[in-house]
Amino acid sequence: MHTSLLDNWTADDFGAIEKGVLLARHRLAETGLFTDESLANIIDRHPDEHLTISTMGRDSNTFEWREGDRNGVPGDVLVHLVKQGHLWINCRQVMRHHPELCRMVHAIFDELEANAPGFRAAERSANLLISSPDALVHYHIDTPLNMLWHLRGRKRVWVYPAFDFRFVPQHVVEQVCAGDLSEDVPYDARFDRYALVFDVEPGQLLAWPQMAPHRVTNLEGLNVSLSTEHKNATIKRRVNVHIANQLLRRKLGRWHHSTGVDGPAAHLKQTTARIHRKLTRLFGKAKRPHTYPKSFRVDPTAPCGYTLVNLPDEQLAAPFLTDKRPAIAS
Repeated sequence: MHTSLLDNWTADDFGAIEKGVLLARHRLAETGLFTDESLANIIDRHPDEHLTISTMGRDSNTFEWREGDRNGVPGDVLVHLVKQGHLWINCRQVMRHHPELCRMVHAIFDELEANAPGFRAAERSANLLISSPDALVHYHIDTPLNMLWHLRGRKRVWVYPAFDFRFVPQHVVEQVCAGDLSEDVPYDARFDRYALVFDVEPGQLLAWPQMAPHRVTNLEGLNVSLSTEHKNATIKRRVNVHIANQLLRRKLGRWHHSTGVDGPAAHLKQTTARIHRKLTRLFGKAKRPHTYPKSFRVDPTAPCGYTLVNLPDEQLAAPFLTDKRPAIAS
């Protein structure tokens, strides 16, 4: 791709990547890769093991998230059901399975590396998100650095202060980094007064710093976004510092507050986390990542596009302790 996919970016736009919250323009939709027909084709070519179909409640204050079984429904029908129902599809790791999307994502990152001082995306990945007009995503953090390239529909995104343990306590961040918890974390509606709120339109990019808490509510239409993720030395070191802090407290009974990513202490903590990870692989029991049980089946005859499957309540419980919420000044 020789034509820029970034729309009239300034030096300030490039400089904000990884450091602050950025709202900018892009031209990804001009590729023609995100029409209904193209989405259906991507879904049908995408491996089922990397295709997640979810639904959720309608209240951001109450955590309710379910994953479901595709039930053999073809891509064009799935796109129709998402338009009419209450579903969220995540085609994960699209760069591995769709060459046309892989080329596009590399073109984006190559242009960012060429223009953003010090920016490096050594490890690149992307997920394609297709969701219903009234779908939502609960309050969560991501350990890679995410950028949301919005393509179709309208959505409202709340972005909360990064690296502020009032919004996600340090021990919860550590558990997410270590894989003890999913990325979903406890939410309190009082946090909203501190959030930056964006109504994101097609052709806009919204990006935020690593591990900044955020949540999403769709406002209108079939919503389609490409969520890119990247890692580099600093991004990986930040995760390792949190893992090492948890290890040092659990093993030695010492609370290590520092989460800085620069200096000798940060590099020592990274080494500690890496050694522990290697020893665990050699001698310990491998940690299984959190997964949600499949508690519904896609159903073209149902009003919301799915039929629930009965499961014990404990299997549907939120993956965090809801009675240990972050403390925030009133």
